Amino acid sequence: MRTDTYTALTKPPQEGTPLIFAFHGTGGDETQFFELAGQLLPGAGIVSPRGDVSEMGAARFFRRTSEGVYDMEDLARRTEAMARYVAEHKARNLGSPVYGFGYSNGANILASVTMGHPDLFDRVGLLHPLIPWKPTPNPGLAGTRVLIAAGRRDPICPWPLTEGLIDWYAKQGAEVATEIHDGGHDLRQPELLALKVLFSAV
Repeated sequence: MRTDTYTALTKPPQEGTPLIFAFHGTGGDETQFFELAGQLLPGAGIVSPRGDVSEMGAARFFRRTSEGVYDMEDLARRTEAMARYVAEHKARNLGSPVYGFGYSNGANILASVTMGHPDLFDRVGLLHPLIPWKPTPNPGLAGTRVLIAAGRRDPICPWPLTEGLIDWYAKQGAEVATEIHDGGHDLRQPELLALKVLFSAV
């Protein structure tokens, strides 16, 4: 079973600990959140893949035609590729809960995977996601713990779309927590603390 679809930094989980997937933002790489993942939950396994799309040299997880306008066919293909990648790692770590978090473009690919494959992740942190399409309802997300963190004045991720995403996950039966600040697209300490709470809560 292959787990080499993406260039990635990985660390195996200690017995009884979760496996955490960390997804970088546009222009980041596999190093962006690798150390953070280890700080969030010491002892956990980590899989931090690099996006395999280049946008003028910046790594991403799927293509877009302009800011906020996604190539939906490409997104669909790459969502399925990422879902297979996660499933392969999950199969190699049976017994470990699977958590994931992503920022910006990383949050978008993670959200897209959860929408189509709700069985892959037990807990999910979406940091400044932008989901400009209307997702298909999926009751398989019932009980999944989801954190959505955002800025009310984010010029990249308009607040009404974030509100709609929060509402969508809640309607699927997910256990939704939020961490919202009055700024823009910047990550702030309370968001990281909320992510740590999400992953460390019993």
